[in-house]
Amino acid sequence: MAQITLKNTAGKDAGKVELDDAMFGIEPNVPVMHQVVTAQLAARRSGTQSTKTRSEVRGGGAKPFRQKGTGNARQGSIRAPHYSGGGVALGPKPRKYGQKTPKKMIGLALRSALSDRAAEGKIIVIDEWGFDKPSTKAAKAALAGLGIDAKALVVVGRDDAATALSFRNLTEVQIITPGELNAYDVLCNEYIVFPQALLPAPVAAKPAKAKPAPTAPAEAAPVADEEPEVAEAAPVADEEPEVAEAAPAADEAAAAPEPAEWAGSVKALADGEQPEGYDIKGNADSMLYHVPGSSFYSRTKAEIWFDTEENAQAAGFSKPASQQKDSE
Repeated sequence: MAQITLKNTAGKDAGKVELDDAMFGIEPNVPVMHQVVTAQLAARRSGTQSTKTRSEVRGGGAKPFRQKGTGNARQGSIRAPHYSGGGVALGPKPRKYGQKTPKKMIGLALRSALSDRAAEGKIIVIDEWGFDKPSTKAAKAALAGLGIDAKALVVVGRDDAATALSFRNLTEVQIITPGELNAYDVLCNEYIVFPQALLPAPVAAKPAKAKPAPTAPAEAAPVADEEPEVAEAAPVADEEPEVAEAAPAADEAAAAPEPAEWAGSVKALADGEQPEGYDIKGNADSMLYHVPGSSFYSRTKAEIWFDTEENAQAAGFSKPASQQKDSE
């Protein structure tokens, strides 16, 4: 860090103070300063200028003269843009001139401006102002003691009212708080005066996001090494075929149709398949039966299966009326 002489209000040396290289020792970026200053000046514009169009000017509702026969060019209103007192074509209207500037660019412009003044030796740091009460005479004497003979930007704390009131009547001095420091005001003044307590502190770099430690997978590796132990328990899984061998018997028992209360009939299987030897579908709710090939056979869910139509009729089931007509 660069060191400069610390001064007091009498202009005498009061020690040494270090300037942060990140704030006062970088290479000034002129294009960034130009863009930030341009945006700052554009944001100052009020943008309230306005002109009236031909529709906003009072009067001109009547046609000035008839369309033909006068020898003049046809006209529709005396408030047209080419008439005196008429509307303005393509005139300015209220608008905003502000520009969006990234925060990092604004910070870089300020650091560049402060570094430029520091390179020229125009950064002055005092121990404290020490004004007990407002005094323009004391403020003027302090600037003379510091050797300031041009425009100066004096940084004042928000609570230091005595100092602000002391400098505000001096035309060559601009007062600013630390939070209001900007590249434009720094560049507009020859000298920048800081109290030691308000000197910009070093900019702390944001900590980088920590990446996952490569040792984490390695720590999990021993768990992976335990897999062979799980593999030793595989013989237990080898016993599954025995259970699988017993499964067909259970499936056969489940697939066997359960006889119904009527002769020549069985109950529907759990899987909905047709029992072997039974092809007549019966519905217990409607007491109807359907034969293969009929229109409702494929759309009917059977609750009872019969082997013959005679057994279905003997159980009290009847064929649908539409199928009876078809059979007749």
